[in-house]
Amino acid sequence: MDFQWINTFVTAAQCGNFRRAAELLYISQPSVTVHIQQLEKQLGVQLFEREGKKVKLTEAGRSYYIHAQELLSFYEKGLEDLAAINQGYKTKLSLGISPLIADTILPFVIKSYTNKHPNVEIEIKILDSIHIEDAIIKEEVDLGLSCINCANSSLLSELLYKDRILFVVPHDGGDAETSPPLDEEELLSKYYLFTHNHPGYWDDLIKMIKSKYPSIKMMKVSQTYITKRFITEGLGISFLPASSVRRELLEGRLLEVYHHSFNLPEAHIYAIMKYRHSEQQEFLEFLSHYRI
Repeated sequence: MDFQWINTFVTAAQCGNFRRAAELLYISQPSVTVHIQQLEKQLGVQLFEREGKKVKLTEAGRSYYIHAQELLSFYEKGLEDLAAINQGYKTKLSLGISPLIADTILPFVIKSYTNKHPNVEIEIKILDSIHIEDAIIKEEVDLGLSCINCANSSLLSELLYKDRILFVVPHDGGDAETSPPLDEEELLSKYYLFTHNHPGYWDDLIKMIKSKYPSIKMMKVSQTYITKRFITEGLGISFLPASSVRRELLEGRLLEVYHHSFNLPEAHIYAIMKYRHSEQQEFLEFLSHYRI
């Protein structure tokens, strides 16, 4: 059976139109018809019914469509593995990484790791922390770097890092040596507090803040990099992991408030995996030498 026929069948099924399938596949419409006819002859069933210029799957076609997708996926995976071997890769490591972690030192770590291990093919999927556990269970990724611990006891989890939380605000234009200290109460009454940009600590932190400042104005912003942009533009303030604002503080785009009336929590970074294979352990050992 020719995999080109199967690819044509899947494309035509998704388009519902042989002409559009031909355009996507860069072949002629008669070629699409021939591929479908050859596949139907091979299978001994009719796969499509015509409705004017459109086509729709028969009952047999709908049933075979599921298997055809799996066959194509398996075939393409084999081609990818062969290409990887041809490029000199011997192993592959698929990482699921939260956006917050990906926005810190991780690009430098990945570059250093690939330089030291050129035979390892790295695949990176950026996933929200709440989705990393599911991706590992389904074996869509080999190793997850998440801001929250996993709830599934069948998975393996390691606490990699603890990160300080900082109270960060827009730069006020003043001089660090002559300006008065930043006042917590004034800042929390003047600005919106951007919350929920990290999945691990906000619920408890909000309770502490509201107990002291019950009338505070809050705004949920789900991504850290957007939160930082909003703060630098003077739209609000927030409590963010130190690693995520290191550059902005050094460049003077944000200021840290050092004096606050409540204890700040920590942000945690976890490594989550289904199997403790050598590739995962080797990467984690390499990662342990860096401070995210």
